[in-house]
Parts: sequence; C-alpha cells; structure tokens
Amino acid sequence: AQCAIDAGVAFVNALPVFIASDPVWAKKFTDAGVPIVGDDIKSQVGATITHRVLAKLFEDRGVQLDRTMQLNVGGNMDFLNMLERERLESKKISKTQAVTSNLKREFKTKDVHIGPSDHVGWLDDRKWAYVRLEGRAFGDVPLNLEYKLEVWDSPNSAGVIIDAVRAAKIAKD
Repeated sequence: AQCAIDAGVAFVNALPVFIASDPVWAKKFTDAGVPIVGDDIKSQVGATITHRVLAKLFEDRGVQLDRTMQLNVGGNMDFLNMLERERLESKKISKTQAVTSNLKREFKTKDVHIGPSDHVGWLDDRKWAYVRLEGRAFGDVPLNLEYKLEVWDSPNSAGVIIDAVRAAKIAKD
C-alpha cells in the first residue's frame, strides 16, 4: 500500500487485509491524492454472496435464522496461505460482516461461523463451499438449508478485479 502511495499509482487491494477501510490508511491515500479500492475481493458468484442472499431471503420471508455456517476448502495458494491461522482474522471478519450486515437480527458469535477451513491440494484452483442455514419458519417449525457450491476460484474473481482496476484508473485520471 505504501509503495502505491510513494509511486502515485492507484491501489486495488485484493488481499483479505483491511486497508481501504482503515481510517489511517484511507487518510494517507486521500492526502496523497491516490485512489484505493477495496478490502479483499469478492467473486462474481461465490459462497459469500449466495450465503448473504439466502440469509436475507430467510429474513424477508419471515424465517427466524438461528445459526449459519460456511466452510470453504480450496487447492490454490490462497488456501495454503490461510493454513496460517493469523492470516485468517480479517478474512473471517470480512466474510462474516458480508453475510450478516444486511440482516436486522444480531447473532451471538457461536451462531455464525464463516471462513476458510482447509487446503486440499488436488482441488487445484477449485473452491468448494459448504453452507448451512438453520432457522424456524411459521409455527416454530425447523427450516434448514444446506448447499455445496463449486467454483474455479481465480476466474470467478477475474471480472471483478478487472472492473476494480478500471475504476481505480478512472479515479486516478
């Protein structure tokens, strides 16, 4: 981030580290007149957005969402790096906020688990997400939803990152 400021070039943060949303970094970029875009990268259609939409659907349709989880496994270097658990903290926060921030209900920490789980080398660039939502519908009747999403991780984010780079270029110009 500092190198981008020093070079006067726009910075697209595709890493799961809070930089653009950090007030100190945001001020540094603003003061330097250098655009910064994003914290982490969202894929075109991935686990987090589908999880977010389905959680909101539960709420919109009157289902009390009691608990939810999202476990992601993949075979690329991103997942290998995340075996170092200290690298996961901001990613876990980012994904949890992405799913729960548009819901009215507050969740206890134990009732929401979202994050990368493991590296499986033979998956190569594939990512598998296992998602479960548990709730109660009319009459306090249990309503549970589970799904598995499989994507090729890098291409799934490519279009989004290209748009972010274009936006950063426009902002710089």
